[in-house]
Amino acid sequence: MKLLTLCKAKVENAEITDANLEYQGSLTVDSAILAKAHIYPYEKVLVVNFNTGERFETYVIPGEKRSGIICLNGGTARLGQRGDKIGFLAFVQVDEETAIDFKPVVVTLQGNNKL
Repeated sequence: MKLLTLCKAKVENAEITDANLEYQGSLTVDSAILAKAHIYPYEKVLVVNFNTGERFETYVIPGEKRSGIICLNGGTARLGQRGDKIGFLAFVQVDEETAIDFKPVVVTLQGNNKL
């Protein structure tokens, strides 16, 4: 059986609210945003910083629900700053038959990272 890697979820128009170099690593995201996008705590994501062009992989940790927090932690804190626009994507492996009709969840945030 052949597996394909597809985009499972995409969060668009997110804005970095903080960067914490002292934390070990990850991306803190408002838990309401994670739930809407069907992204699980500690799931690997690809982050795209539209201000700098940086792309990097990390994992997400849940932040306070409805806080709007999007915080770069650890070494990733050097890859963006407060106010930068980012998107992040999670992926899933599916068989070819499932891939035919597969649709990702797309969440577009409003100002202050509101759903």
